[in-house]
Amino acid sequence: MSTDSLPEYRQSFRDRPRPGHTPTGSSSTTAALKRTGPAERAAVVDLAAIRHNVAALRSWVQPAALMAVVKADGYGHGAVPVARAALDAGATWLGLAHVSEALVLREAGISAPMLAWLHTRDTPFGRAVEENIDLGASGWELEPIAAAAQRLERPARVHLKIDTGLGRNGCTLEDWPQVVERAAALQEAGLIRVVGIFSHLAVADEEEREAETDEQLELFHGAVEAAREAGLRPDVRHIANTPGILDRPDTHLDLVRAGLGIYGLTPFTDRPASEFGLRPAMSVTTTVAQNKAVGPGHGVSYGYRYRTTAATRLALIPLGYGDGVPRPALDAPVSIGGQRYAVAGRIAMDQFVVDLGTEDPAVAPVGASVELFGPKSGITADEWASAAGTINYELVTRIGSRVPRIHVDTQPGPDAGAPSLPDR
Repeated sequence: MSTDSLPEYRQSFRDRPRPGHTPTGSSSTTAALKRTGPAERAAVVDLAAIRHNVAALRSWVQPAALMAVVKADGYGHGAVPVARAALDAGATWLGLAHVSEALVLREAGISAPMLAWLHTRDTPFGRAVEENIDLGASGWELEPIAAAAQRLERPARVHLKIDTGLGRNGCTLEDWPQVVERAAALQEAGLIRVVGIFSHLAVADEEEREAETDEQLELFHGAVEAAREAGLRPDVRHIANTPGILDRPDTHLDLVRAGLGIYGLTPFTDRPASEFGLRPAMSVTTTVAQNKAVGPGHGVSYGYRYRTTAATRLALIPLGYGDGVPRPALDAPVSIGGQRYAVAGRIAMDQFVVDLGTEDPAVAPVGASVELFGPKSGITADEWASAAGTINYELVTRIGSRVPRIHVDTQPGPDAGAPSLPDR
């Protein structure tokens, strides 16, 4: 990757204040926690784990640069603190879906290169140009982007996207010659600068389908060559997502886009994150809200999908699908006081129940610590995702706003101990 363009970003932001900024590991949420005591429920995010994961991934993709994808509020982890931690660990770009997400980071004083790639007719392209936010373009966006650039009398920075088979946004192979020709004309007119060309892998997380990834990569290289023949000289080519980073070094090129991996989660169904030296960053925690004795045959939650088989005690956990805990996750694991149990019956909007399997009132009393998933319990987001019939991406991203994010830092400062990833 060329670093010549990086000062363009930083110059106009060098002296900009960082509104609401507090040092890494001392977020306002954490400060509030210290004033008021433990949160009733929380998604605790360890920024040291974010730094560790970014450093580990960087060690594998060098000399390619790394873009930390912090869309959807940092996959539910908190975009601003995650972005800062990722940059501290050596990420040089930030990736967002929407311009509005990128503007939040700019307003927080983050001046790093950013790319936003999913637009509508109402996307504030002018604000993006003003704030030095790179824009993905599949074709139609070139005209409103160029119009904004002309109005502001400064060129927009653009990454052209080619659809190599995923079928979402991105220019079709048939339309690509016309799009690169138009982009070259707009660049010649001084309205845009084509900084990058990119695409997205569809099945890199399914290792047995490597032939389809091979085909996507071949089509991508062809599209880049066509762009060069049209007179474009992009600084960066990027197609690798987390599974591409972890399993396909031939996709690394100039820049990789690391999403799931920086949060310590695996994209593979049969290869845990620990295999790649990654550490999960999020723990979802609460405490027991009630503990009561019931007899055999007692129904539990809506629909009586569960009945007790003997006299026992039921623990009430104050998290539910209103907090993003998936309703279908019957039998999902949960840790109470360090002991592993399973969800009993349907998860409700605000709560779910655990059958403790004992009549001892000293087990899991009111106030006992609860972890749904996280490093302390060893329960993974993958286990909850499997119980719910979904993927770990969705599980962490869907944790709702009623669950405060508390950012901690278990290892302040640069994480110099990040390991190299294992041989592939």
